[in-house]
Amino acid sequence: MADRDEIVAALTEILRDVVGEAWADEIEIGMHTSFSNDLELESIELVALAEKVQARYGAEVDFVGWLSNLELDRIIGLTVGDVVQRVEQAQAKSR
Repeated sequence: MADRDEIVAALTEILRDVVGEAWADEIEIGMHTSFSNDLELESIELVALAEKVQARYGAEVDFVGWLSNLELDRIIGLTVGDVVQRVEQAQAKSR
């Protein structure tokens, strides 16, 4: 089971890969980094993120299922911390 810092580091790597822009390497990504405002992720990038998170942490993360239960405003306001918490919850359930 990964600890919080490991999850943040992994998500940072995944996000930089998904964004694929040089400016993404210059942004400090942390728990409060917003997908919409800070990283300007588009829906297709969110799908790529979901696939990569599930590939790394397993199907129990169910990123797409989790997102489908959120209101649009909540999805727009998602942060790295929200995804970290989702991964932690999935890992806790799988123990």
